[in-house]
Amino acid sequence: MATADEESPAARSLAARHHEPTQVEVVYALPDRQRVVTLDLPVEGLTAAQAVERSGLLREFPQIAQQPLVLGIFGAVCAPDHALRAGDRVEILRPLQHDPRDVRRARAAASSPRRMRRR
Repeated sequence: MATADEESPAARSLAARHHEPTQVEVVYALPDRQRVVTLDLPVEGLTAAQAVERSGLLREFPQIAQQPLVLGIFGAVCAPDHALRAGDRVEILRPLQHDPRDVRRARAAASSPRRMRRR
């Protein structure tokens, strides 16, 4: 049996409909630490941006406000005005430091000698 931390989003949503407290999580991760804040979902609902504001993470990590806010729900990018459902996990996404395609190309070029192309 899965623990509460291992449940899928669908299972958490189903549990929320069965009179369990309706909550959402707001997450911000750095390379060396992750911060998760659990919020009660009010009856009138919340948007992703409202959940981030209420989480206090913008005050705790002021660097978040220095760039445009990019949010996701379970890894899928969403608009700040996206209406949340019970069990959603709002992720504050950080910009990529390097384009993964460029890094992969540079690593491939540095690790292998040029191969002759067949025509």
